[in-house]
Amino acid sequence: METIKSRQDFERVFSRGRRYTNRLVRMTVAVADEGNPGRIAFVAPKRLGNAVFRNRCKRVLREAARTTGMPLEKHDIILFATRDTHDAKPDEVGAALQKLLKKAGVR
Repeated sequence: METIKSRQDFERVFSRGRRYTNRLVRMTVAVADEGNPGRIAFVAPKRLGNAVFRNRCKRVLREAARTTGMPLEKHDIILFATRDTHDAKPDEVGAALQKLLKKAGVR
């Protein structure tokens, strides 16, 4: 699974992408540049809580993304954790991701 790491790539996804929201996860999707495969990033902002809380949220997001077949071809996706992500099971977050992907017209 290739991830988005550089600040420039994050800014490109934010500026070109569209945002979709669910109670369990927020998602920003942008079409990837030519020659780049689909990539993904997992974000848990500091306002959610301490490092243990945020790391649990990112683990849940990673597992949910893996089970839904991410990253998708030709799309860069950033997944943001919410407070509810921490207490959710990965399959619940995966179902929410599927709904957001349909809403985005990606899947």
